[in-house]
Amino acid sequence: MLEDCKESIILIVDDNPTNLLVLSQTLKDIGLKVRVSMDGESALEQAIEETPDLILLDIQMPGIDGFETCKRLKLNPSVSDIPVIFITANNSTENIVEGLSLGAVDYIVKPFQKEEVLARVQVHLRLRLLTRKVQEQAIALQIANQQLECLANLDGLTQVANRRRFDEQLDLEWKRLTREPGPLSLILCDIDYFKRYNDFYGHQAGDTCLKQVAKALEQSLKRPGDFVARYGGEEFVVILPNTNFDGASHVAEIIQTDIEKLYISHAQSQVSTHITLSLGISSMIPTKEASESSLIAAADKALYEAKRRGRNTFYHEFSAV
Repeated sequence: MLEDCKESIILIVDDNPTNLLVLSQTLKDIGLKVRVSMDGESALEQAIEETPDLILLDIQMPGIDGFETCKRLKLNPSVSDIPVIFITANNSTENIVEGLSLGAVDYIVKPFQKEEVLARVQVHLRLRLLTRKVQEQAIALQIANQQLECLANLDGLTQVANRRRFDEQLDLEWKRLTREPGPLSLILCDIDYFKRYNDFYGHQAGDTCLKQVAKALEQSLKRPGDFVARYGGEEFVVILPNTNFDGASHVAEIIQTDIEKLYISHAQSQVSTHITLSLGISSMIPTKEASESSLIAAADKALYEAKRRGRNTFYHEFSAV
């Protein structure tokens, strides 16, 4: 007997007290836990109350017979995967086929032999155990894959989406708004004089600053479809689906206000005593003739203009939408 099966629970269903006694003792002798029932209705109740690992089910019983009991078990999602071995004195092909078609995994013919009962029970307990392990491994693998996918899409430092994930999301939104025409806006955000910040305060402080700015950017976005990612270095990017020039400008104002509230000292900045952002905004209605690269290029051009105009401001390149 497999050690892992020692705690397995077997439910024996038979209206014959002698059969119940013999089978129970046979299984208990090898360390299995046994529960008994003398009719189909109570067997169903017991199976639902405390799920057994295997059911030995007599076919000929008063009330609902073994076939009907098995059918009801298989129709209940909470107990449908419990393996059922029929016990019968009728070993006709027709009888066996009917039982197997209802979902039974095996047959034991009366009068049963102790060695045969143990052999069949152990085989199906092993299969049950292996099935559970495979299911557990499949779930663990699925969770691991989800975690890996999450890690692959996140920037390791700031924990917002990375450049790879940004490219995917922008492509997705571009294609969607090409099919269902609507405005798409992009905001490129650059921390003003960040190199000087790093040089003066140190790279550890710089990392902390980046994480604070990333979190503030996330909190600035109010709609589920809005998206922020680290674009590279001290640059972040925001995707605003179904957002025109006015909407994007409003978000830019919120971002600047939220960054100001961080109150991160920046003694080396030439525009403020605290961390500020320069923002470049572009807005377009996606079409098949254009591409998302044009939206990025426009936002980049707008960001350059915001810096040229003194930083700590935002500039909008397109005003068509």
